[in-house]
Amino acid sequence: MINNVVLVGRLTKDPELMKTQSNISYVRFTLAVNRSFADQSGERQADFINCIAWRNQAENLARFMKQGSQIGLQGRIQTGSYETDQGTRYTTDVVADSIQFLESRTQKSNDNNDEFSNLSGSIITDNDLPF
Repeated sequence: MINNVVLVGRLTKDPELMKTQSNISYVRFTLAVNRSFADQSGERQADFINCIAWRNQAENLARFMKQGSQIGLQGRIQTGSYETDQGTRYTTDVVADSIQFLESRTQKSNDNNDEFSNLSGSIITDNDLPF
């Protein structure tokens, strides 16, 4: 059975490190992931995906990333449920197995001084590769 998710997106708010009762670090966060197509009016849409990271990944995410930071994430979908006064609520989260920081803190804060900041897309295309 395969349960594998790969996402690239931006954090919707600053990650906040929390601890379980047994002192295990975790961060719940939402990742804004652009869709690969535009809607009928030409606007790009995004999906907002609930995610969770544990232990060292959570600590590093909270320490080094902030709202708007771009990350890559590999993980798995996990569902759950809980009871409220209004009935059963169901949850779907992506549990991060691996997180890659796709831009550094200094890169994010110095975007205006970057000589490449006005370029859109990739600097190197597949056509540029010799293989």
